[in-house]
Parts: sequence; structure tokens; C-alpha cells
Amino acid sequence: MKAIVIDQYGGKEELKERDVPKPIPQEGEVLIEMHAAAINPIDWKLREGHLKEMLPFQFPIILGWDAAGVISEVGPNVTNFREGDRVFVRPETTAQGTYAEYIVTQEHLLAKIPDNISFEEAAAVPLAGLTAYQCLVNFAQLKAGDKVLIHAGSGGVGSLGIQIAKSLGYFVATTASSKNEEFLKSLGADLVIKYDQQEFDKELEDYDLVVDTMGGEIQNKSFQVLKKGGTLVSVAQPPDEKKGEELEINVKFHWLVPNGKQLSELADFMAEGKLKPIIGSVFEFSEQGLREAHALSETNHAKGKIVIKIK
Repeated sequence: MKAIVIDQYGGKEELKERDVPKPIPQEGEVLIEMHAAAINPIDWKLREGHLKEMLPFQFPIILGWDAAGVISEVGPNVTNFREGDRVFVRPETTAQGTYAEYIVTQEHLLAKIPDNISFEEAAAVPLAGLTAYQCLVNFAQLKAGDKVLIHAGSGGVGSLGIQIAKSLGYFVATTASSKNEEFLKSLGADLVIKYDQQEFDKELEDYDLVVDTMGGEIQNKSFQVLKKGGTLVSVAQPPDEKKGEELEINVKFHWLVPNGKQLSELADFMAEGKLKPIIGSVFEFSEQGLREAHALSETNHAKGKIVIKIK
């Protein structure tokens, strides 16, 4: 089968097309014929070698951890899915990723794609959607009306997080450039802080939760908008625990955990029209397509999700 692999760490030119063996599903696994994948910052960060200590994979590595397609074969003792099911998944983080014509993954990580959602839309959701969902529900016991700040609302995690937070009944503020204000309000944001015109830490106060996707100075300033007992959860870098203690703020660093049950909840939101994946760009499944997709992701200014159309 065709796959895009890397044989060493380096720039986007390391992404190379290769013919590799089609995987065989084992007990509790399914084989998925891939229709679409998506690009996330973890892809190019791993490609460049920034994650080699955390994820010490052996080469060659197939990158990619978002998948949408059709089950073409089921392994022994698979009970809830069958051949022909349209599914999407955030598989386990292994060296056998989703830049390929086929993948295998465990049944318990799968969710069915709603009828009203395309493969490209479904591929845009697993990693970013689960990241946003887990940040919003795993660390703070919020109730309807509580105030949440989600940084970088026009990005993958942000655009899905705004919609998920609204579906859960929260008041949602977000940060973005002024050109994206109307777009983010259309997703449900109650308040858009335009970072090219405003300073969020001077505009907001008494928030219950901040979802930090940026790190650095933005993360540091985020402490100031939280109430005592509030929560700062970051997917960018571990927050300052000492500062959290001093300010009586709960701090968490979150690394996504694949979860089929939560992915099914996101599928329900999509089926109900409460969650619409925002696709910013679609690239072809080729060396050049993946290199262009990585280049766009590396700018950190992609609007919505970057998707690879495989079939």
C-alpha cells in the first residue's frame, strides 16, 4: 500500500512516498481503508525531532494521528463494528500513523461517522476535538453559565472547542485577530478578544477555566483572568505550578488520551448540528501535498483544520 514516511528527522523534504505492507488486524482490531487524514502540529514537531525523547520511534515512521474511512476487515472478537462501517478515530500514538491507504486500530477507540458528515470533516475532528473536549470536561467541574476562555479560537482546537463549550452550556470567550471576529461569533463565541487591538488579561476577569494552546507569555498572562479556584489547562507547555499555588489556581498540562466513547459524544454533537468541523485547507495524498500541508501548519496561522484527501 502507499504511505508517506520519514526515514530520519528533518525538514518537510523528509516526507517521502513509499510502498509498505498493508497491516493485518489482530484481536480487537479493525483494518480501515483510509479516505481522509488531518495534519496537526504534533506531526511536524515529531518530524523535526522535537519529540524524539517523548516518542522514541524506530524509522521509518508514518506520521499522522487523525483518520476517517471505511472498515474493510475486522479482527477476532470485534463486536461493535463490521465491514463497511464509516468510522473515524484518533489511534494510539505509534510509528504506524495515518498517512497511509490503510491503518489498523483498536475497536474501543473507534466511533461511527454521522450520516451528515463527510470523511474530510470527520478526519478534522479526532485529535483536535478530543483535545478540546478533554480540556473542557476532565479537569474542572463546570456548570452551565460558567466562563471559559479558549485561546486561538480560529485554530483546530479552538474552533472545535468553542462549539463544544457552547454545547455544554458555557459562556465562551476566545482570542483571535480582528479579521476572524465574525467567524468566531458564528461558531458561538460570546466574546472575541482581538489580540491585535486588545489585551485579554486587561479585558477579562473571574473566569472559571482557561484552555491555553499557545504557552509562553500568553499562558503567563492567563493566570490573571482566572478566579480563585479556577483552572488553567495547557496543551502547549506545563504551567507554573508554584504560581498556581500562590494564586490558588489549579494548573494542568494535558496530553491527549485517545477515547472512543468521548469521540462518539462528539459524533452525537455533529449529528445534532451542534458541532461543525471547520476545514481550512485540503491537500492531496502525495509527497508534495503533505509537504505543502506541513508548511502551512508550521506557520501557526492556519484557519480551521488542514485535511489530506486520500480517497
